[in-house]
Amino acid sequence: MAGWLALMLIITVAGREATREVNVFQIMEVRSILGFCMLYPLIHMNGGFAGMKTARPLQHIARNLIHYGAQLGWFFALTLIPLGQVVSIEFTMPIWTAILAAAFLGERMTAWKIAAIVLGIVGVIVIVRPSTGEFNPGQLIALAAAVGFGISIAMVKSLTRTENTVTIIFWMLVVQSLAGFFPAIYVWVWPSAWAWGWIVVIAFCGTFSHYCMARAMLYADATVVIPMDFLRVPLTAAAGWLIYSERLDIFTVMGAALILTGNLLNLKTAGPAPARART
Repeated sequence: MAGWLALMLIITVAGREATREVNVFQIMEVRSILGFCMLYPLIHMNGGFAGMKTARPLQHIARNLIHYGAQLGWFFALTLIPLGQVVSIEFTMPIWTAILAAAFLGERMTAWKIAAIVLGIVGVIVIVRPSTGEFNPGQLIALAAAVGFGISIAMVKSLTRTENTVTIIFWMLVVQSLAGFFPAIYVWVWPSAWAWGWIVVIAFCGTFSHYCMARAMLYADATVVIPMDFLRVPLTAAAGWLIYSERLDIFTVMGAALILTGNLLNLKTAGPAPARART
């Protein structure tokens, strides 16, 4: 989990730095291609390309197109609003996952999950404050990305019933490379050495962050592992303050507290869960 937290914190900063010079479509395409090369040793260890065969190609395609859109939104949001707000809003993802899992995967909607959903929605309203006229489009983009990640995770939960982690990551990189190829070519500008460095960092962190999460799940229950991820909110806010002099206002703090409280309630009766597959 220390690896997951460190890599997710680094990719947040790397994403903002890379988007200063390079279009998001280009970043995503290079990230997928480099990530595929970085993943190859694990592919080889799991039976090579023959071991990546799947009987559920349509679900892989649908899941990864949604995930691709969510990732684009997340990177765009990094350029529009403070880092702390992006990550705070992103943490509504488990709430959307819970709703979708109850609706489509037959999971039971408990009182704790309902309370988590209510707190999460209230938390987003506190952060966004639509009635004050201070609404930033980046907040809506971040929220849409969180919903997209929630849909993606719900679909991953279904995929893990028949697919292993490396197969899921393999198809993620393949589908997203194909999806972003033509948009990336259209906006292509050759990056400077500085930008290339950040893109390589994004590719590495994006490929192996959720691998760290998957490994953590092998050694501890989800109820132990997932709450540690909540440390990303204060850590990212601290990075935004130290690196970009971003001030964390009281509304973001209050909203993040409500969202995280909702997530903790959602975990109150949770047992071990299959590993997540994220960027």
